[in-house]
Amino acid sequence: MDAEIIAIGSELLTPFRQDTNSLYLTDKLNQLGVEVAFKDVVGDNLQHLTQVVQTALGRADIIILMGGLGPTEDDLTREAVSATLDVPLQRDPQQLEVLKQRFAKRGLPMSDNNLKQADVIPGATVLPNRNGSAPGQWIAGSYDGRDKIIMLLPGPPHELQALFEEQCLERLQTKLPEQFIAARVLKVAMIGESQCDARIAPIYVKYPLVQTTILANAGEIQIHLRSRANSSQAAQERVDRLAEELEEELDDAIFSTQGESLEQIVGYYLQMRSATLAVAESCTGGLIGERLTSVSGSSRYFAGGALVYSNEMKTKLADVPKKLIQEHGAVSAEVAKALAEGIRKRCGATWGLAVTGIAGPGGGTPEKPVGLVYHAVSSGEKSDVVERRFVGDRERVRRWASQQALDLLRRKLM
Repeated sequence: MDAEIIAIGSELLTPFRQDTNSLYLTDKLNQLGVEVAFKDVVGDNLQHLTQVVQTALGRADIIILMGGLGPTEDDLTREAVSATLDVPLQRDPQQLEVLKQRFAKRGLPMSDNNLKQADVIPGATVLPNRNGSAPGQWIAGSYDGRDKIIMLLPGPPHELQALFEEQCLERLQTKLPEQFIAARVLKVAMIGESQCDARIAPIYVKYPLVQTTILANAGEIQIHLRSRANSSQAAQERVDRLAEELEEELDDAIFSTQGESLEQIVGYYLQMRSATLAVAESCTGGLIGERLTSVSGSSRYFAGGALVYSNEMKTKLADVPKKLIQEHGAVSAEVAKALAEGIRKRCGATWGLAVTGIAGPGGGTPEKPVGLVYHAVSSGEKSDVVERRFVGDRERVRRWASQQALDLLRRKLM
């Protein structure tokens, strides 16, 4: 069984509000083996909302509507579902009494517009909402010869989540066939999306029962694998078989097979080798240090470092000779190497990692354009430098540079 989630509210169509309820519901549904096939956002317009509900009933088995159950004129979810099913709303005396008691308990007058919150779709089960005045509704029946489940849930997250877990989960479980979803995420560093897909497409097309999704970020490709089956073992085996083939093809370009971040993996390797790390950052401005220290327990292997943005600080904090900067420039392989070795010694760390470059948008020259970045890693015995030229805005260059630095260190630690 597949689901469709409909988020209702004109505010969700502006830049100022986001739908987060659908993320929560998707997670809960996936745990039950239900795939969310469609998500919609629709404003407070009865015609538009009715059209969306009609479309959802034609293509999904489970339809969840979120929001539009309040007392105001623009709360139209009940009306839209009623119109779609071609049944008139009925005022429920029991729910009306619940509303009156709720307001009386709080010593508040109940406005006439609150009466509409007692309107129920014929055949629906009213779902009590202990956190708000808008009850939910559950409808299970046949539509065009197919069994359908329709849920009307309140919009505020604390109301929706409590109501769904208390009133809907168990009901839903009794209606579902045995179905399970297995998922894996492989993460690849410093390979382009098209290059990655060219290598793995001949493999994953042989697995039609596994959904493969490729997502690109700065310096990182994520390969999401999902499969649904009537047993968790069958679903997991499909995903794992494909993952094994992809790992064999991409080899050490894959840095994570269970969803870990690159900074987590670097931390694992440092701890495995009882090693410590120090960083000297110029164009990344502390981004590498921030990523490393976002991992709990990183104090066990991250010694610290310095933001060596100016030439003076490169000399003062990482012992880079002034003459070296004068001869080669602050953005150079020679200075990057000196930074890595200098910060390693200064912090008494096993490894030193350094980045120097031109993040832009200004500061570039024909010889050293914006996006030119040098990355260096030093173990004391040996230093390695990688030159990269990144494209994009300042933030993108910085992100790519931090990713390249951490991946360079990962490969050396391997």
